[in-house]
Amino acid sequence: MKVTVIGAGTMGRGIAQVFAQAGNDVILTDVYPKALENAAGEILKSLGKLHSKGVIQDSPETVQKRIIFTGDLSQGKNSEIYIEAVLERFEVKSDLYKKLNDLAGDDSIIASNTSSISINALSSVIRKPENFIGLHFFNPVPIMKLVEIIKGERTDPNVVKKSLDIVKQLGKVPVTSNDFPGFISNRILMPLIREAILTLEEGVSTKEDIDQTLKLGMNHPMGPLELADFIGLDVVQDIMKVLYEEFGNSRFMPPITLRNLVNARKLGRKSGEGFYKY
Repeated sequence: MKVTVIGAGTMGRGIAQVFAQAGNDVILTDVYPKALENAAGEILKSLGKLHSKGVIQDSPETVQKRIIFTGDLSQGKNSEIYIEAVLERFEVKSDLYKKLNDLAGDDSIIASNTSSISINALSSVIRKPENFIGLHFFNPVPIMKLVEIIKGERTDPNVVKKSLDIVKQLGKVPVTSNDFPGFISNRILMPLIREAILTLEEGVSTKEDIDQTLKLGMNHPMGPLELADFIGLDVVQDIMKVLYEEFGNSRFMPPITLRNLVNARKLGRKSGEGFYKY
């Protein structure tokens, strides 16, 4: 299967990797050459770790040869599936979809890795909205088993079925959701992270003890503040803003502490500091 992944950041390169591991021919494209260069190095490193643990049998070099790293989106013409993993902004995604309209075949699936933006809204700029669907992978993609499949009002049931089959072929576990803000995961997760931030903000406890409570008391592998740093505090804020605008409910309102950290460019692990220093 020919697969095009647009966006070579953390999520995009992970998605490209798992498709290549499953034997597919992958086009990984990005407008930034440095992002493609970084993606190539990170994918090879990730494949090396998986190979050393016996998770994959093919050599890292063999798997990576299935991926073409390019800034030329047109190399993905007539792919069987396109997966968009660009910035979580409606205008950025919609501008990209207008370009994909000229590249995708009549039967091509166009999928978004969005974690919060409406699939119905995104499909409004797609030439064949019945072929549009949400495929929300989780970070780190090569490790995390779950993929949320989000159906729009106009998504063809056959596209849902094909997407389920594709996700299973990758060795992932699919769950399906209708197009509600936050889908399943972020609708539940964001209020949890928000409440943890407020617990810190109001001086109830320290960040370490808040995280320890969730890890040892609720058996979470990672505390909510640590998880927010891992996701990226700017991403967390963006998701909360979308949910707050959609629901109009204060339980999704980004806390002031989160806003201040983002404005100070303390974005979590990727910047070296968020709630914790790295």
